[in-house]
Amino acid sequence: MESIQALREQRNTAAVELQKLVKDTAADKWGGDHDTKYAALVSNIEKYDGHIARVEKAIEMVGATRDVIDGIADYQGVSLSHANAEEEKRVGIFTKFLKGGEKVLNADEMKTIALGIRNAQSVGTASAGGYLVPTTTVAQLLVELKAYGGMRSVAQIIQTASGETMNWPTLDDTTQTGELIAENTTATTQDMTFGQVALTPYKFSSKIFAISYELMQDSAVDVVGIVNSAAAARIGRSQNSYFTTGTGSSQPRGAVTAAASGKVGTTGQTTSVIYDDLVDLEHSIDPAYRANGCSWMLNDSSLKVLKKLKDGQSRPLWLPGLSGLEGPVGQPTLMGYNYTINQDVASMAANAKSILFGTFGQYIIRDVMSMTMFRFDDSAYAKLGQVGFLAWMRSAGNYVASSNSSLKYYANSAT
Repeated sequence: MESIQALREQRNTAAVELQKLVKDTAADKWGGDHDTKYAALVSNIEKYDGHIARVEKAIEMVGATRDVIDGIADYQGVSLSHANAEEEKRVGIFTKFLKGGEKVLNADEMKTIALGIRNAQSVGTASAGGYLVPTTTVAQLLVELKAYGGMRSVAQIIQTASGETMNWPTLDDTTQTGELIAENTTATTQDMTFGQVALTPYKFSSKIFAISYELMQDSAVDVVGIVNSAAAARIGRSQNSYFTTGTGSSQPRGAVTAAASGKVGTTGQTTSVIYDDLVDLEHSIDPAYRANGCSWMLNDSSLKVLKKLKDGQSRPLWLPGLSGLEGPVGQPTLMGYNYTINQDVASMAANAKSILFGTFGQYIIRDVMSMTMFRFDDSAYAKLGQVGFLAWMRSAGNYVASSNSSLKYYANSAT
């Protein structure tokens, strides 16, 4: 596998060639062959970006596991190799539980897991359910969740041990200034106004999914991976939807809901945006925020619209930028700012809030503890030759800035 630095260098070579093509080609000389070459270069750059992102994710997942193992070693005061062995033992027991349930675990295995099993009772049916979530599995699950949707990749994420409502303090003193006063004059009193935003956790379910006994008993199948990926995909997609467009009433308040209007397209722009609109949206955010981590968020279909924007001489405005050889790489910037693809942001349509711009670090995602996994092998599943699994996760999401001046949206025209 090629190193990330080698991939970045190849990507940059293509980006330099693309920039040279557009900048050095006179407007009256731009033709169909230039469009063809431009499209090919952009396609190559996107392929490099995708591969680099995949390599970085793999490294991140290995790093997450390593951090967990290091933490176990530090906490227990044991060697790293011993911590590795202990973690592998825990994962092995977890796999055994997933395949056979509580009844296949002996007392020592129950003690090793240390998280315990809780039986679930239902009317008329004795169900053996429980959760056994080794720390490595939890770490990998969080990485999987981050990969879905986009909100977790830009929001600030915190984890709490309990689920009571958390009030996040806010302060907006941006309208106040100091004063110029004469000698021996009493200074004016001007108190600061504090507020708070609630981070109320809501319960997310993966929905129940069933795995056949044949699949469970096949030792060549990574049961932990199947359950982990399925739970992460379902919960991740559900959470991202609410973190993006949730109303804030009996559900998280999404970033789109919290954002203020930054620019509305003129009549006729129901499915389009022009360069001037992007400039207006950018400058609807105060310079103080723009200098402190602003970025774009949009649907992939909207990104496609932006890539087709051209100047008055039919030359593309879209120029993927160079990537730092030592810094993170994933995709080109948009007008000098990073962007995140989030398919839960509306596609361009009449009145659609299709592009967000601002400081997404002020969106807080709060996870209560970690995922809880239940296993069901009662008669409802046994008669079908299946085992059921269900994951729960409690999370909150809210934009905690005291005003929405640091997060704005572009809305397409109504007509």
